[in-house]
Amino acid sequence: MHTPVRPPHDAGATAAGPYVQLVRPDGSRVASSYDHWVDDVDPDQLRSLYEDMVVIRRIDTEATALQRQGQLGLWPPLLGQEAAQIGSARTLRPSDFVFGSYRENGVAWCRGVDPESLMRVWRGNAAAGWDPFTVNMAPTQVIIGAQALHAAGYGMGVVADGTDDAVITYFGDGATSQGDVNEAMVFAASFHTPVIFFCSNNQWAISEPVGLQAQVPIANRAPGFGIPSVRVDGNDVLAVMAVTREALDRARSGGGPSFIEAVTYRMGPHTTADDPTRYRDAAELEEWRAKDPISRVEALLRAEGLFTDEFAEAVTARANAVAAELRASCIGMEPPAALDVFAHVYAEPNSWLENQRDEYSRYLAVYGTEEDEPHPVHVHGTDPVGSEEEGNTP
Repeated sequence: MHTPVRPPHDAGATAAGPYVQLVRPDGSRVASSYDHWVDDVDPDQLRSLYEDMVVIRRIDTEATALQRQGQLGLWPPLLGQEAAQIGSARTLRPSDFVFGSYRENGVAWCRGVDPESLMRVWRGNAAAGWDPFTVNMAPTQVIIGAQALHAAGYGMGVVADGTDDAVITYFGDGATSQGDVNEAMVFAASFHTPVIFFCSNNQWAISEPVGLQAQVPIANRAPGFGIPSVRVDGNDVLAVMAVTREALDRARSGGGPSFIEAVTYRMGPHTTADDPTRYRDAAELEEWRAKDPISRVEALLRAEGLFTDEFAEAVTARANAVAAELRASCIGMEPPAALDVFAHVYAEPNSWLENQRDEYSRYLAVYGTEEDEPHPVHVHGTDPVGSEEEGNTP
């Protein structure tokens, strides 16, 4: 059976009925009709999922520390949302394409993005952290909800190409109030595209609780567009994997788009420019700490005799090694040349952009040549983009 959820601020949770859950917060298993979707997850795979979550939490805490130390302009923490990202990302195959928001750093890790590339944008050294075609994941998207439209368009291309690849787009609960997400669902349903809309409902769109903008569960909206939906315990990595596999199966077999609402919780700030203590009750945070996705899998592994001291030490060592690589690559990152800001703006050069470049070059010449004194582009403290971004919803 499924266990119902009644998360804080979710006005429609009671009316929604149960959500999919395979592992309770205490690590015990729940019998479910979704069990067959994860029957092949053996002990080694379960331990691997645990390691993934520990590593990305360590990446997250190290990046947060780097921002506090002035090495990053901004960082969007994913603390508490590890299961939603790992459980879904580890179901994808390399040829599938991902369109994420700014918080899917765990998904990027699963797609093969290296630590330095994760840092590049947030240090202010590049407009995009990685080549999307080497990992089949689009760069970080800060414009709220825009990635859903990109996914819908890419999905139309997949249909035209006649392949069985799938597309997944991630966004937060706040983004579902944006027109882009709703328009994307119209296109996906109309053209029967193989797109999975993955909503990480972390209960807060910055300082606005989800109940203020969602009077019924967010998953209930998708059927109005003709898209089947499911609500899942977003802190249960096996349950997330199960519902994502179901959606991928539908996409690959010509069944069209799906919508997943992963009910989770943002345990940290919206970004490092935010102070959640100004709007969030400490008791609520403690309630969700008891549902922590990592400790849940650890409890399951211990119950099945799969969690040993040697395993724990190896995972910790791996996480610390990744964090050390991330820190070293971040601090050692060379700032780009000042005029690089004009590169890759358009596919072809044009006089309008060249005029701007020449004007800026003359300005820099007042202080020395670009080669002698490159204009600093990374910042210390809060990045101006962070202040602007804080006024949006994820």
